[in-house]
Amino acid sequence: MASATLTAQAVADLVGGRLLGDGSVRIHRIRPLDRAGPDALSFATSSRYAADLGSSQAGAVLVPEDLAAGPSGPRTRIVVADPYGALVRVIRELFPARIPKPGVDPTARVGTGAVLGADVSIGAYVVIGDHVRVGARARLAEHVSLGEGVLVGEDAVLGPGVVCYSGTQIGNRAVLKAGAMIGGDGFGYLSSAKGHSRIPHVGKCILEDDVEVGSNTCIDRGSIDDTVIGRGTKLDNLVQVGHNVRIGERCLIMAGVGIAGSTHIGNDAILAGHVGVTDHLTIGDRARIAAKSAIFGDVPPGASFSGHPARPHRQFLRAQATMYRLAPIVDELEALVAASGPA
Repeated sequence: MASATLTAQAVADLVGGRLLGDGSVRIHRIRPLDRAGPDALSFATSSRYAADLGSSQAGAVLVPEDLAAGPSGPRTRIVVADPYGALVRVIRELFPARIPKPGVDPTARVGTGAVLGADVSIGAYVVIGDHVRVGARARLAEHVSLGEGVLVGEDAVLGPGVVCYSGTQIGNRAVLKAGAMIGGDGFGYLSSAKGHSRIPHVGKCILEDDVEVGSNTCIDRGSIDDTVIGRGTKLDNLVQVGHNVRIGERCLIMAGVGIAGSTHIGNDAILAGHVGVTDHLTIGDRARIAAKSAIFGDVPPGASFSGHPARPHRQFLRAQATMYRLAPIVDELEALVAASGPA
């Protein structure tokens, strides 16, 4: 990715920081403290990184107030309240996103009655079904497939190979990364002695505004209700969301999470990597679920759960600590039994 060039003074102006040292230092890279050279900007978030800062060769560094002065390390420092947040602003300026030119690639196929908004970008071999509506400035990368009647909001970005089945609605500014599969039938069957017959799925799959979906993540459409991903929620790669699931606003769902059908998750919840959630549960607002936890019951609002099966986090840690304390006692008991000889 091509980068721009900024002076240290320009960086300070951009992030509203206080410049110490040479403002003419030219920056066109971002590097960690231990691998930064004189043309790179780095950052330190706290005194924990003071040693790395002292040995860094960075041209300039973003630091909090308590690292403004130091006997060694880069002399050009930009003092800010939030170095990491400031770094993100600089990255966006140094590495602006490449916006494809508006237009429809000649290899794309557009169905009958489809409506494309102003300044859309439709890539190679995209297939747009009948009566699809694509909002203004939306970007569809190569090999995207939109089923009949799909709605895509304004400024949405669909990466290579994204598939949206009929019944899908994608909100404004949504981002779907490569290979995401949205709105397919869920895993629902009626079982009998003759085998398993598929339950028809007639609900929608709705992604509200500002939702992001990672690569190879699958979100099923509803069976009789809708599957809904709330505004501003972010899903990582390789997440599975079952039919009729409702996820609230601003949630973070991390890699490998599986959420079974008809579970409801409140606003601002966080599910860490490889959490498994069984069906028809309720996870409350602001709940926190630790990595690899297995959720078999409802989680109250604001609670932190962990373990397999998951339980309140402090309870889980206490149980683990008790197990570790029991281990040497078991060793002592076994030694006593061995010393006592046969009964």
